[in-house]
Amino acid sequence: MIDTIEKEDNIISEEEAAQYDRQIRLWGLDAQKRLRGSRVLLVGLRGLGAEVAKNLILAGVKGLTLLDHEQVTEESRRAQFLIPVDADGQNQAQASLERAQLLNPMVEVKADTDEVESKPDDFFFQFDAVCLTRCSKDLMVRVDQLCASRNIKVFCGDVYGYHGYMFSDLGQEHHYVEEKPKVVKASNEANDAPEAKKPKIDPNETTMVKKTVSFCSLKEALEVDWTNEKAKSNLKRTPADYFLLQGAVSERCSAQELFLLRRPEGQRGGRLLRIQISGPWRTRERCVAMHVCSRNTMEFIFCQCATGIKICLLDGTFA
Repeated sequence: MIDTIEKEDNIISEEEAAQYDRQIRLWGLDAQKRLRGSRVLLVGLRGLGAEVAKNLILAGVKGLTLLDHEQVTEESRRAQFLIPVDADGQNQAQASLERAQLLNPMVEVKADTDEVESKPDDFFFQFDAVCLTRCSKDLMVRVDQLCASRNIKVFCGDVYGYHGYMFSDLGQEHHYVEEKPKVVKASNEANDAPEAKKPKIDPNETTMVKKTVSFCSLKEALEVDWTNEKAKSNLKRTPADYFLLQGAVSERCSAQELFLLRRPEGQRGGRLLRIQISGPWRTRERCVAMHVCSRNTMEFIFCQCATGIKICLLDGTFA
């Protein structure tokens, strides 16, 4: 939950209490107050962005700014539900504003038609949380570093067909509470009763446990040195999609297709799954990254270079 400083006007009215009754029962009045005092920036109004906007508005944040400089096309209109059918040619953020506001009149929804890359640093400081979709790696890293300096929460995400990613940076010390079943110690009323081996858990009683977790920056997450021994030990637990999507996030390939080699268990050969990923790709003259993954169902090396992503079998031959 967004950890914000409660403002003077951050008071839940009777109308809001009735509107948010179900979620107040779920996460409590204090959490709803923090939501009610939070201003959020959402960049990108395609399919993922529209869904995020809907959830934030219904949750009851104080204000939501929709930022998108692109124009509505038939493809973008069919990708989300906030844009009317007759809005082709209009700005996507502006076209989504009316339906977004109708979801919850208690939330202040605004549209910004500027390019996010043109925004100065202090623009992002007015928000409590920033959600970035359909953004380049350089922009996401820049915004994440800016927001980290002001303890502003950052969420990044995108969808590529059946694949997608989500990244969150909630700061070096993010405090939260977790509800857990209460452990009841068994009491021996009789002196000759045997000592209980295991404590009993009462599912009907719960207790709130305070916890703290530290988040790394997006730059650190994308620049992992896989030759490091610690990183190597985590390689088997790292999903193959991490490497696949890193190529998409980084925009470091000239090809519009990412290839992933899947090798059935017990077989020497493998087959290539071709995943179409649309979007602009910048070419580079040199190989910029190489990652290795080996497990029961997958064995591959892929190299990001100017000609795209090359798949190399572990025996050293390129597929």
